[in-house]
Amino acid sequence: MQADSVQWGVFIALTLAMALATAWQVRRMGGRSTDSNKEFFLAGGNLTWPFIAGSITLTNLSTDQLVGMNGNQMLLLAWWEIAAIGGLLILTFVFLPIYYRNNCTTTTELLEKKYGSKHLRAAVSILFLLGNIFIYLPIMLYTSSLFLKTMFGLDAPLILIAAILAIVGAAYAITGGLRAVAVYDTVSGIGVLGLAIAVVVLALAAIDFDLSGIPPERLNMFGDADSAIPWTTLLTGMAFIQMFYWSTNQTITQRAMAAPTLREGQKGVLAAVAIRVLIVPAVVVIPGVVAFKLFGDLGDATYGRIVAEVLPPWMSGAFAAFMAAAVLTSYTSVLNSSVTLYVCDLHEKFLTSKPDVARLNTQISLVFMVLSILFVPIYSGADSIINLVQQLNGLLSMPILSAFILGLAFRNVDARAALGALLFGTVLYGYFTFGAPLNAGLGLVFPTIHYIHLMAVTLFACIGFGLTVNYIVFGKVAEAPFLKRAAA
Repeated sequence: MQADSVQWGVFIALTLAMALATAWQVRRMGGRSTDSNKEFFLAGGNLTWPFIAGSITLTNLSTDQLVGMNGNQMLLLAWWEIAAIGGLLILTFVFLPIYYRNNCTTTTELLEKKYGSKHLRAAVSILFLLGNIFIYLPIMLYTSSLFLKTMFGLDAPLILIAAILAIVGAAYAITGGLRAVAVYDTVSGIGVLGLAIAVVVLALAAIDFDLSGIPPERLNMFGDADSAIPWTTLLTGMAFIQMFYWSTNQTITQRAMAAPTLREGQKGVLAAVAIRVLIVPAVVVIPGVVAFKLFGDLGDATYGRIVAEVLPPWMSGAFAAFMAAAVLTSYTSVLNSSVTLYVCDLHEKFLTSKPDVARLNTQISLVFMVLSILFVPIYSGADSIINLVQQLNGLLSMPILSAFILGLAFRNVDARAALGALLFGTVLYGYFTFGAPLNAGLGLVFPTIHYIHLMAVTLFACIGFGLTVNYIVFGKVAEAPFLKRAAA
């Protein structure tokens, strides 16, 4: 379906209107901090709860969620968003008070304060950066480019569309920092959520709210052992994936740490919980299921097709504008958090303690932008982009989470033991995920275990490895205060 002049006109008008509204609101906010790090990376500590809620929601809910989850065309994938509610609550009441009490700019700064090691902090930051640059940023560009190409019927190569989005997104990160990102998130978020709900209603209306004829496995919310999310994984790795993503991931927590007070930050996260409960699960799966009835199996092209089908031209142009804004802010959010990690955890710790943050922000943003564009083609052949993201995420998430758990749940753990657990976990999960050819070559046969279960196995293996190394190699006995309190 080729875009007409109405679509393009609405798209361009709304895009300009959101940019102007963002600039106006950022100027109104004032409160500029003399601390360059705090100004660029924590919005001067002045984000109020509506902007925290909006930024957290739109940083997570972008084309990689709407395109990726709807591309599976089954209700089962909604569990990723339903389970996220628990992760957000853990951030609100467990991790966020700790970050504020320790006056952290990055989540990894907490590790340095708990272990007394800048090297462990740097190692975790490097893992975060590898995930951001080579997984999250390219996938965001790929899914958003695919959506716009499908919806507007563009003939341009995906890599060209991705490059344009990346350049515009980087401009926000360079000129406005987290403050501009959070405001743009919130402005575009109102439109994205509103029109995403409209797509759900109009899609269901297109089939007269009749789901008959759709295969039962696409409507089933309790997956069997061979499904994308077996129900048993909700009791194992799923919980830890959510804890990692919402409570230790710099991209998410950075928004909650940018409030003037802990209470304001918690209000913002709880507002994000409310949005997730009421809106998010439905918009990421129902259009895909309806599209299966209308068009059959379309894969990651599903969402763009159903939006173009059910929305009138003027409304689809508006939705495209909001979606473009959403991907820009999601991309910019990850880019901004990546630069934050590099500047605070690597550059200032090992190169220059007081760099020109504005200049460094520009330089590193451009480097990360170029790398993310170059990796876009790698993901174009993926069968399911959302499952691929989660599977690759396991290489980083559980080892990193083990370092936080060892530092927060135990005392007297040597930083080198936590670092050893970090490296051990990355290798172990890599073997779980990519070791099948090696096993076949050695004539080894193992039962197939779902990767979400393997994430839980990896986490507990990391914790056990760290405690063992701490005792045997470094002669330290870890203490668990929470166990003592429970026994008392």
